[in-house]
Amino acid sequence: MSRIGKRPIEIPEKTDVSITDGVLTVHGPLGTLTKVVHPHVSITVDEGAVTVAPTNETRLARALWGTYASHVKNMLRGVNEEYKKKLILDGIGYRMAVSGKELTLNVGYSHPVVLELPEGVKAEVEKNELTISGINKEEVGQFAANVRAKKKPEPYKGKGFHYDDEIVLRKQGKKAV
Repeated sequence: MSRIGKRPIEIPEKTDVSITDGVLTVHGPLGTLTKVVHPHVSITVDEGAVTVAPTNETRLARALWGTYASHVKNMLRGVNEEYKKKLILDGIGYRMAVSGKELTLNVGYSHPVVLELPEGVKAEVEKNELTISGINKEEVGQFAANVRAKKKPEPYKGKGFHYDDEIVLRKQGKKAV
């Protein structure tokens, strides 16, 4: 039994939830999100609440039950307030800039790395901090992970991208004899 899936999810004010032909649509003040619902999960919209339930008692249906409940919660929160991820770039000579729908990174390679911003994701650069925001939690998190993967923090000097709440474990390095 899914503890997350059992609870009904309250619909906030100024938010509209509808399900038609297996597609869940959530419309709110910041935008609209849609998601295709798996056939092993049924989603019902009552007065002021959304209920998620498995359609049968298979292992897959039970696994998807809580997952889709979390997806619905994330969609409802996303259309009312944006998700934000903050990345910090450490390293001498490392720079980043946003121009239009492109993020340009100079992170020690012989060429600048250019990343295309996904639809619905915004990026802001302020000194060595990159703030990624958007209404879709999955897209924001995936783009932040893609940026971090271009230059992960190395353990000796700590150079590279790290999340603002991430702790980079540092190694000591060689000792002189």
